[in-house]
Amino acid sequence: MAKYFITGGAGFLGINLIRYLLDEGHTAVSFDIEEDFDYPEKGDARVIVYSGKKSDIRDLDYLTEAMAGSDIVVHTAAALPLYSPEDIHTTDIDGSLNVLLAAKKNNIRRVIQVSSTAVYGIPDHHPLVETDKLIGVGPYGVAKIEAENVCAKFREEGMIVPIIRPKSFIGPERLGAFVLLYDWAQDGRGFPMIGNGKNRYQLLDVYDLCTAIYLCATLPDHIVNDVFNVGAEEFATMREDWQAVLDRAGFGKKIVPFPKKPIIFTLRILEALKLSPLYKWIYETASEDSFVSIDKAKNVLGWQPRYSNQEALLRNYEWYLENQAKFKSTSGVSHRVPWKQGILSLAKKFF
Repeated sequence: MAKYFITGGAGFLGINLIRYLLDEGHTAVSFDIEEDFDYPEKGDARVIVYSGKKSDIRDLDYLTEAMAGSDIVVHTAAALPLYSPEDIHTTDIDGSLNVLLAAKKNNIRRVIQVSSTAVYGIPDHHPLVETDKLIGVGPYGVAKIEAENVCAKFREEGMIVPIIRPKSFIGPERLGAFVLLYDWAQDGRGFPMIGNGKNRYQLLDVYDLCTAIYLCATLPDHIVNDVFNVGAEEFATMREDWQAVLDRAGFGKKIVPFPKKPIIFTLRILEALKLSPLYKWIYETASEDSFVSIDKAKNVLGWQPRYSNQEALLRNYEWYLENQAKFKSTSGVSHRVPWKQGILSLAKKFF
């Protein structure tokens, strides 16, 4: 049995990973800036919780103290694109450095870095492989690349630092931008799509991400000390995959395509005016192909994803329907809460 230290343990990925580790018989430490770890697992003797403003990965001393006695670190904490550029830099770059420094001070050799396929920017070919050029789009994309560079330096010093680049991942506890689709679907509305929807956009179920992380935590050093893309193996077009949610809602509604250039132009203005929750990375890639090769993870790690795009979307939608009363009055900028729809709530009336 190992003791896992998870930064961002109260987040969407964090709680799913904690549950996975508990099922595997391990102990988990949640370290998160969120004021409260409000999950049933809080009462489990195998879960150690550090929560509140002091539990910030930008506080090296407290991070080092909390990490003491852990065996493996999984770094999932990050400031997402809706955060300020300063918060993104200090959290995603400086915070990642602190995590590695704290691990080194505690003689923990293995730190798993959860990065993002945002490091590839807006690519000109598919599928993307781990050796493709990294191009940061916006502060978040740039910060994720810089954080990977920090990991590479510690790897050169003898630490084992697997880097996982997941596609956008969904599943139980995931809200954020996906609430737009789920909210409109359950209310019997159609859903607008940027472009014709014939592009292929790969997603990932959070369970499959947890299995990839666990392989990077348990396989031999020489196998895992590398970079791995992970995403769904089965995915159709954007229009087909998202239509599955409207079909499940049962109102006979359809995905409605719109010409991408005028829609993107409008969304740029709405974002600048802070009237829309959608940021550049979402609306400028939603109409483009976006998928990575997962051959390396399959061949090197022996990883095999369980869920297709549609299965992952529907699994998340079912959870949303069962739990929406818990978060109806909440909103924010993390994946664990609904994002405010802003002016897009008015557009809903026309679908």
